[in-house]
Amino acid sequence: MIESSTGLILRTRPLTDTSLIVHWLTGDLGRLATVAKGARRPKSPFAGKLDLFYLARFSFQRSRRSELHQLREVDLLDTHTALRRDVQALQQASYCAALVEQTTETETPVPAMFTLMTAVIEELCRHKSRPQTVPAFELKLLAELGLQPDADQEKLKPDLKQILRVLNEGDWSSVSKLKLSPAQLTSLEGFLGSFLVYHLGKVPAGRARAIG
Repeated sequence: MIESSTGLILRTRPLTDTSLIVHWLTGDLGRLATVAKGARRPKSPFAGKLDLFYLARFSFQRSRRSELHQLREVDLLDTHTALRRDVQALQQASYCAALVEQTTETETPVPAMFTLMTAVIEELCRHKSRPQTVPAFELKLLAELGLQPDADQEKLKPDLKQILRVLNEGDWSSVSKLKLSPAQLTSLEGFLGSFLVYHLGKVPAGRARAIG
């Protein structure tokens, strides 16, 4: 049976000399993996359509024997080219993607996570990378999981409590305008890092580099 969805490419890896495995995040079908046969050939119909954080409408044939399905067609919607011009933004997007992968089940609908991930990618494309983008994403993801810290209950300084509220409740425009001192950023990074490890068991590699 042929199915279709709109998805964001979280990662790709070679399967053979000519084929790729493409990992997608979708809202209606969740995270899923497809095989793009022949995608590494120069004249493949997939050429130029499968790369990190590309947004596309795609169709696939579901496998009856595994969770690795056959990719059929890809219609690009956005390549998010601006990410390639900012290495720090790309690191931040990669960390956010790894956190989504860690906290979601395969092939389980995650509309809120898809919206959150596509929103942070758009934010990173609109503006240069900012240190507060990562903790804001972490807080918004924790909120979707029902695990967000209660700023009023945490033993934090008043200024850090207010920062937590803005990062958690504010839109991305508000987050981008926030000014954090080095001391505030260090405190925030340490608090959220410990909170994530306590509730999730670990954090993906590269967090410190992503925050910068």
